[in-house]
Amino acid sequence: MAKRTDAPAQHPADSHDLIRVHGARVNNLKDVSVELPKRRLTVFTGISGSGKSSLVFGTIAAESQRLINETYSAFVQGFMPTLARPDVDVLDGLTTAIIVDQERMGADPRSTVGTATDANAMLRILFSRLGRPHIGSSQAFSFNVASISGAGAVTLEKAGHQVKERRSFSITGGMCPRCEGRGSVNDIDLTQLYDENKSLNEGAITIPGYSMEGWYGRIFRGCGYFDPDKPIRKFTKREFNDLLYREPTKIKVEGINLTYSGLVPQIQKSFLSKDIDALQPHIRAFVERIATFTTCPECDGTRLSELARSSRIKGRNIADLCSMQISDLAEWIRDLDEKSVAPLLEALRETLDSFVRIGLGYLSLERPAGTLSGGEAQRTKMIRHLGSSLTDVTYVFDEPTIGLHPHDIQRMNELLLQLRDKGNTVLVVEHKPEAIAIADHVVDLGPLAGSKGGEVVYEGTLEGLRASDTLTGRHLDDRARLKESVRTSSESLQVRGANTNNLRDVDVDIPLGVLVVVTGVAGSGKSSLIHGSVARRDGVVAIGQGAIRGSRRSNPATYTGLLDHIRKAFAKATGAKPALFSANSEGACPNCNGAGVIFTDLGMMAGVATPCEVCEGKRFDASVLEYKFGGRDISEVLAMPVAEAVAFFGDGETRTPAAHKILERLADVGLGYLTLGQPLTTLSGGERQRIKLATHMGEQGGVYVLDEPTTGLHLADVEQLLGLLDRLVDAGKSVIVIEHHQAVMAHADWIIDLGPGAGHDGGRIVFEGTPTELVAKRSTLTGEHLADYVDG
Repeated sequence: MAKRTDAPAQHPADSHDLIRVHGARVNNLKDVSVELPKRRLTVFTGISGSGKSSLVFGTIAAESQRLINETYSAFVQGFMPTLARPDVDVLDGLTTAIIVDQERMGADPRSTVGTATDANAMLRILFSRLGRPHIGSSQAFSFNVASISGAGAVTLEKAGHQVKERRSFSITGGMCPRCEGRGSVNDIDLTQLYDENKSLNEGAITIPGYSMEGWYGRIFRGCGYFDPDKPIRKFTKREFNDLLYREPTKIKVEGINLTYSGLVPQIQKSFLSKDIDALQPHIRAFVERIATFTTCPECDGTRLSELARSSRIKGRNIADLCSMQISDLAEWIRDLDEKSVAPLLEALRETLDSFVRIGLGYLSLERPAGTLSGGEAQRTKMIRHLGSSLTDVTYVFDEPTIGLHPHDIQRMNELLLQLRDKGNTVLVVEHKPEAIAIADHVVDLGPLAGSKGGEVVYEGTLEGLRASDTLTGRHLDDRARLKESVRTSSESLQVRGANTNNLRDVDVDIPLGVLVVVTGVAGSGKSSLIHGSVARRDGVVAIGQGAIRGSRRSNPATYTGLLDHIRKAFAKATGAKPALFSANSEGACPNCNGAGVIFTDLGMMAGVATPCEVCEGKRFDASVLEYKFGGRDISEVLAMPVAEAVAFFGDGETRTPAAHKILERLADVGLGYLTLGQPLTTLSGGERQRIKLATHMGEQGGVYVLDEPTTGLHLADVEQLLGLLDRLVDAGKSVIVIEHHQAVMAHADWIIDLGPGAGHDGGRIVFEGTPTELVAKRSTLTGEHLADYVDG
């Protein structure tokens, strides 16, 4: 895009109207160069893994944030995350970048929608001013502040003499003392923590990670509170109490200062204080086995003390307001006319109205932040920026239409245009044609994914993209057809009286052995129905949107369990130990400890990662690379793409059925281009979800529940996903998909539509039947949009 030359006497400051990127090589980008117009809306498209996030987030946004951090003093930078400069030749014309991504919000049980935005803080100030009776400052209404008081002697310097005086203090907080602001209390089944017939040295403790071989063994043997060789059932009352309930106590073991803590306080701190959905699967299974969570009987789940609940405005306390649907709360605040707090009321109204405008009016302020979907979390973060007075800022969005019904996408488009029209540059990574349609400028990456992507295949207008012969251009106007014949079911999974969140005693029979799509506007109750009443049943494999946990040492081979089979195959062929073929174990390069790179800490400056000179980034000790399997060493096998590895482990002397099965599943979900050793931290959102799907496909389960599997998928990838879902159903599985994508709806055998609206306007089933019947009736919002889609 050329610079403007329409005004002959242009001011020099007005000539910087482009963001120029030249020679970007982050991840799979191949010397990418683009020029993006400022104060316009640019959409980045391309197949999953083509390099969109690497260009937008890893290059443009990352460098902007790094440059801003460098404006702070060295002292302040020491407390900030250090960011390395992206691998790019020229980055020019950058403005301050504000990233609004899909990262789930903190899963701390005390974090709610209200605390994550400013709404709760403003409500607390409102009650401290207008609440009757008056009980204290705003912290008296906070469930994160405990009430404490104390008294004692203090020593003061007065006129050169030390004087002792008695002082007392008290802090009035709003935290419920019983549940400590969590809203729920838990009871622990002690029999699940240990085997009473064994001694500690015999492995009596059954808590994950509590092994007598490590530090816990040292602490239990050296604390002196009990005999580690005595069976637990023979413990005295005092020994039993020390094992289970002793508060943290400093002890010395073998000359080392350590802290001993009883099992119950330790579990409460390590496991029960965290959001259960954020725990690793085996820890979550353990917690679900040992603990029962019940609503706190003292605060009735409001998290607030009785004193905080006693103060009211117009007959309502702060807990009542936080439990209201935000759209209703906005109306209640609008009716509140109090001149003494007029600016506060105006700011609170604006925040609540932003929730409604952005399509989140169905939430309540007390909703735990960790339960929001990726799309809801992203839109909640947007609220901070909608009323901002900042201009000439670069806003960066990662698929803002995720989790949105076609009915809601138009509203999101208006918000993006609103940000642009205030004079901001808006960069959006997106797949949905409805969102691409509003772009002023389009950058299409490809031509394919992974090592076959990383190039700009088109840059220009939307009309030009349509005419181009790129993968996105060819699929932009795709319209799915309704299936001529649908599968029928003879069995069903019955749900009766479902009332999780906003569901209204829903009764539904979900057909088995077919492809079922559960749909409805955002907030209509889809996830509440499926995750609340179906996902936890026996034989059901639920694949949610949660992020994959893994360090930069984790890769597709380690995550899927493939590496175990590869190591065994190498060991069998060479006679060496399997541990030699792990870069995280005995086979690691001694210089870089198997990382492949050397990290140099430069204090408050960004650390530098340089390839290890000894192993040349291969991660393995040179002696390990002498062992060959099928003519390749372990580093060469891990450098293979999945598609190549399928053939390698499928035939001939290298045939390994267990490894081949996992690789076929990875290829099935469209990840044939990934290399086996690619770090998980470099995968895009769509790739992470599909690698989870491939892993779960190996589980023994009759019913698969998928939560928006088209998240992060290009239009061309959706076709492949539908083929995979068909293969699962044809193999005798039942597949239930929570989805908004019209192509998936059109492909369904049976549709369950919830609504008619969101929040208390939803929670009911408004349609059950085939896609053809839904289109013919056009009786719901989904029906109207699906009819327009298949007719268009």
